[in-house]
Amino acid sequence: MRVMRDESFGPVVGIMAVKDDDEAIRLMNDSEFGLTASIWTQDIDAALEIGARIETGTVFLNRADYLDPALCWTGCKNTGKGGALGVIGYQNLTRPKSYHFKKVTT
Repeated sequence: MRVMRDESFGPVVGIMAVKDDDEAIRLMNDSEFGLTASIWTQDIDAALEIGARIETGTVFLNRADYLDPALCWTGCKNTGKGGALGVIGYQNLTRPKSYHFKKVTT
């Protein structure tokens, strides 16, 4: 279903029964997008393992209601390039310039 594979920027939650974590991860990664995922569990170690295996730039653990300004909010795949918030987000708003000098000797 499109609701499970497309990016929906609205109050939409897709719920699907799966047989185990491996199937859930396979289905979560079966999308051309990868902005944000939310993992809900009392087992923090399992959440961290799942978070490492899913193809997304941002992972929420037991929440999906807050963006920490100190952490970069970023995606992968066709979600876009760059990031918002944090140091990376600030760098996306600036334009660096490099000067390469060589001292002239006479």
